[in-house]
Amino acid sequence: MDKDETIEGLNSLIEINNDRIEGYEKASKETEQNDLRSLFASFIRTSQKCRFELIDEVSFLGGTPATGTKISGKFFRAWMDVKAAITGRDRKLILDSCEFGEDAAVETYDKVIDDFGDISVGTSSPLKALLMKQRNLIKADHDRVKSLRDMERQGV
Repeated sequence: MDKDETIEGLNSLIEINNDRIEGYEKASKETEQNDLRSLFASFIRTSQKCRFELIDEVSFLGGTPATGTKISGKFFRAWMDVKAAITGRDRKLILDSCEFGEDAAVETYDKVIDDFGDISVGTSSPLKALLMKQRNLIKADHDRVKSLRDMERQGV
């Protein structure tokens, strides 16, 4: 993988983190459930941290960091489902929709990390370690949503 491909991959992760930030900011404004607002705020902080680290890497490589979102296809549908769920105040549906969005974020990290298997940029080992660390943070957020959703399904 050359430098331009590396920058492109990092920018796709910046965009997915921008999606998470934007989606959870919207969801937080729409819900009246304080525990969900707190959860969403935590997820926003995770993505802000990841985004800043990725921006630093893209800049270090001489690229221009992405500023937009990736809201398209699967991820866009997930956030529309979150909005519909929140409007209907259905906690289980909110959590289902959030998990769907989190699945898309984890899948994006997995794809980029797979593509980076042959990074030829001099910082490959530290960069791959950074991406794995971020992926694990996003996966932990996913698992929190999944656990809450499962508890909701069980009526706990």
